[in-house]
Amino acid sequence: MRRRGERAPREKVAAAAVAEEEMKSTERKAEQGAEEYQCTGLLEQDFPELCARVGIASVPKVTLRPSPSFPADEEPAEPTLAEVLARIQHKYSYFQPCIQVEREHEDPRSARAVFLRGWKIEEDMLGVLSQCLPALAGLQAVHLWKVGLTERLLPALAALLARCPRLRTLSLEGNPLPEPAFHTLMGSDSTLAHLSLRNNSIGDAAARLIGQSLSTLSSSNRSLVSLVLSFNRISDLGAGYIAKGLRLNRSLLSLSLANNDIGDAGAIRLAEVLGPFALTHAEVVERRRLLLVEALGRSRMTPKETEGQSEHPFSLRGTAAPDKLPPAKHGKTPAKKKEPLRKEEARHPKKPPELRATRGRDVKPSGQEKPSPEVPDPAEPPHPLLEEARQHQGSVVLPGNRALLNLNLSYNRVTERGLGAFLAALEGQQQEKKPKVPGQQGLLCLSLEKNRILPTSPAFARLQELLPPQDPLPKAQGQEEAQELGA
Repeated sequence: MRRRGERAPREKVAAAAVAEEEMKSTERKAEQGAEEYQCTGLLEQDFPELCARVGIASVPKVTLRPSPSFPADEEPAEPTLAEVLARIQHKYSYFQPCIQVEREHEDPRSARAVFLRGWKIEEDMLGVLSQCLPALAGLQAVHLWKVGLTERLLPALAALLARCPRLRTLSLEGNPLPEPAFHTLMGSDSTLAHLSLRNNSIGDAAARLIGQSLSTLSSSNRSLVSLVLSFNRISDLGAGYIAKGLRLNRSLLSLSLANNDIGDAGAIRLAEVLGPFALTHAEVVERRRLLLVEALGRSRMTPKETEGQSEHPFSLRGTAAPDKLPPAKHGKTPAKKKEPLRKEEARHPKKPPELRATRGRDVKPSGQEKPSPEVPDPAEPPHPLLEEARQHQGSVVLPGNRALLNLNLSYNRVTERGLGAFLAALEGQQQEKKPKVPGQQGLLCLSLEKNRILPTSPAFARLQELLPPQDPLPKAQGQEEAQELGA
């Protein structure tokens, strides 16, 4: 009796193990089926097929994003009952789970943007998207609005975006995270150019990490061009963190901090970055280290590299200007040219050696050129700490961030005090000579609407005189934010 009683539990355990093994086998087969499927580049076909292979029951429909409609010149005819019902159905179908695709032209394989709105993305759905989206060769933008992202899924989303070679725009609006994690999308290896994080309940803790992602002493983001942080909870403290990230960042051109909780203290911190600022002790130490590294790298250059370096003007260091220069004419430069070069360096000892060393080349016998392994890439812009600095009261002073062109601080708590700081920064930028690095023109658009500033303020009028007429693009962005706020 005991032996028979002992067999029953053992058989139950064995049956449970077999059932569990069969379940795992089914999951493996589903995963293998999804992996074996070769995506065709048609999201309307790939997405439902992969969802069916994985076992997702409720599959959102893939639809074509409608183009914006414009009012006709002639009066429209009175719609019939069927047309009214069709319009109502189309209006409310916008809120149903779906995936909208925007195409470049009529070709169904020319999808350039994907929109996911209002439905939660689970882990298995993200796995399906990780196979569909990289197959879209022309994908440039992904918009995820209120899709229930979590900090656990964000690394998988970042890995997915890294597999899309042409993707440059990412919009994550209405996806608040319990823990700050959006800064992982802005690392030094990121290729995103436009990032929108509106309405994500971003506070000062997340702003600190975002500021560190913009720049630190050891790293800097060089791909991000525009960053939208409007409709969040950033205060003066968070604005100070972002201003600290702008000290050594020279790629960001547009920054929106509209509809936050920024007052005069945060505005002053942002304005200080736009004008000349003194380096901290740690920044001075890093600047000296970089100068030493560049000097050592330059001392290891061969005589031919030195001759080729002396043939290019100093004002064309960095950016894309070296691509337009003709190749060096080897064999025609006399050997005595190295001595005048040393004399010229002795006359100008304060010029950063990094800017002169970036043109070094390693010449092959066939005449082809390749960058020297010990010298930075000539197309790479110079490090901000190696910009031309000056001494002032025992401090090393940099000219400030002149790369930022558009700053939106509308719908905040800035008063005349913060306005005065921006006015001083703008006057200083226009009085200083233009930098040698092309493209750094200084602030061209500053939005301070709906703050605690009187429209009749003389300082505000003076600020409008200094700023050039705004382009239609910044105005359109401001109007869009205002409309969404009203909605």
